[in-house]
Amino acid sequence: MAPIIKDAREIELMRRAGRIVGEGLKLLRSHVKPGVSTEELDAIFEKHVRDSGAKPTFKGYRKFPKSICASINEEVVHGIPSSSRVLKEGDLVKLDAGATYEGYVGDSAVTIPVGKVTAEAEKLLRTTRESLEAAIQAAGPGVKLSAVSRAVQEYAEERGYSVVKKYVGHGIGRDLHEDPQVPNFVDPSIPRENYEYVLRPGICLAIEPMLNLGTDDVRTLADDWTVITKDRKLSAHFEHTILITPEGRDVLTRV
Repeated sequence: MAPIIKDAREIELMRRAGRIVGEGLKLLRSHVKPGVSTEELDAIFEKHVRDSGAKPTFKGYRKFPKSICASINEEVVHGIPSSSRVLKEGDLVKLDAGATYEGYVGDSAVTIPVGKVTAEAEKLLRTTRESLEAAIQAAGPGVKLSAVSRAVQEYAEERGYSVVKKYVGHGIGRDLHEDPQVPNFVDPSIPRENYEYVLRPGICLAIEPMLNLGTDDVRTLADDWTVITKDRKLSAHFEHTILITPEGRDVLTRV
């Protein structure tokens, strides 16, 4: 299926949803410190979203029980917040969150260092964030989706990191996941039509690179949600919702 083109009204609702998510993640950043549980972070985000007149998109989505995903260190994505998951000095915590405002969704993720982290962890975090920025800069009207995917892969692999291939970005709008999928890599084994979309004004994408220190192989824990690296090495994750505009692109979740 082709990406859904948003009209002016839909774009304004997407913009509002994106701002709520961005502000919520900015709020969470100020609360990330040793001794804080991921359950506490979840409660802070949910209150912010509901106070903003929106709903936490993730809560109840495919039976996910919480409002954010909170994944620590070797956890790549989809970690479930819990009172028993308490942040420690040196952790990397990935916070992935969504808000639905009047039926439209914003989605974003950040990786935050807890206190002082190792130089290795800081470099992984920085490279993952920069790979997202490279992909955003590659996006624009008339650009093939493959250029966005290639921007992440080249930036990451040139610096020695592996790109998680099992989980990818996506179109976004009335639904959290819409067409097209947005891989963070280009692989000849994947059908060309997955990459050959030509981006047009009004398309909204959630671009979300996940980079690992070691192998790109991952596995899912017994809770059926939390994804970890198979070699238990660190992973980082950043995400923004963007709008393709006639002039280029607009990052809807940046605040």
